[in-house]
Amino acid sequence: MEEKNYSGVLILAETEHGKVHRVAYELLNKGRTIADACGESLSCLLLAPDTFESSACRELCLRGADQVYVMKSEAFQHPEEVLFAENIISFIEEKKPDTVLVGATHLGRSLAPRVAAALGTGLTADCTDLQVDEDGNLEQIRPAFSDNILAHIKTVTRPQMATVRYKEFQEAPVSDKAQIEIKEIAPYIEENQSVKIEQAVSIGDMDITDAEVIVAAGRGVRKEEDLALLQELADLLGGQVGVSRALVDAGMAPSSIQVGYSGNRVKPKVYIACGISGAPQHLAGMKEADVIIAVNNDPSAPIFNIADYGFVGDLYEVLPALTEHFRKDGQADER
Repeated sequence: MEEKNYSGVLILAETEHGKVHRVAYELLNKGRTIADACGESLSCLLLAPDTFESSACRELCLRGADQVYVMKSEAFQHPEEVLFAENIISFIEEKKPDTVLVGATHLGRSLAPRVAAALGTGLTADCTDLQVDEDGNLEQIRPAFSDNILAHIKTVTRPQMATVRYKEFQEAPVSDKAQIEIKEIAPYIEENQSVKIEQAVSIGDMDITDAEVIVAAGRGVRKEEDLALLQELADLLGGQVGVSRALVDAGMAPSSIQVGYSGNRVKPKVYIACGISGAPQHLAGMKEADVIIAVNNDPSAPIFNIADYGFVGDLYEVLPALTEHFRKDGQADER
């Protein structure tokens, strides 16, 4: 299909615990800029269970969406990638948006390539920025070559598709002058013939991007079992463990808790960096934390340049002492 047959920017929103996932508000901020630069409309598509209140989508309009399409079904109670993708594909084939933006959440990272492949178009994953060139084409920017360069990518087919990391952009501001246009539309498909969910089990893990306290491990952690030291402190503080890319590459931790340019960008209240030297690629993912505490046996480690507090010492000695301090402090507060 020729480019002239495509128009508008579409954001694929998703729900989380009965609410719109906040990554959609960040995409609206950048999406509004792109749409205005191209003189096009900005819309959202949300697939949700039939119990979802469409009025909960009002904030999408208040934050810049010209139209919000809500597709509800009992079949959407649990996100099932194949069924979701088939409905999104049908919607895009009908509406023909020029640009499709997807949050790089666990669901978004699964849906986007399925949709792009079915549409025969290109997809740039985990973008850190989006710009519009002089010809109105989307310039998709993401780290490449072990995070040593920023690649600028353009898609020659339509729609142009990109996933964007959560907390990469500021949320779009709320406007009290926005027009509210929410349209409920019927699903194209409500049953997946190839996959049937027998039981949905919640593992209860917090998304690291939502954690207010993160205790992160770097090369200074010698083996996987030693992550228990960090987990103990994280549990005590109501936080979560994160890791640098080195530990993911070593097979010691999953990529879902990786912090950095090629991992997650986080903005916790407290970030405790343990055995992390402070490579630029890692700092890019956590430097906006409110308070940064560094633990490293190298006093010249770059991490100390941005740390609010620092401990020069062996993390295997410092961490147990910190844990004991916070444990006693917590017990004192209880008394």
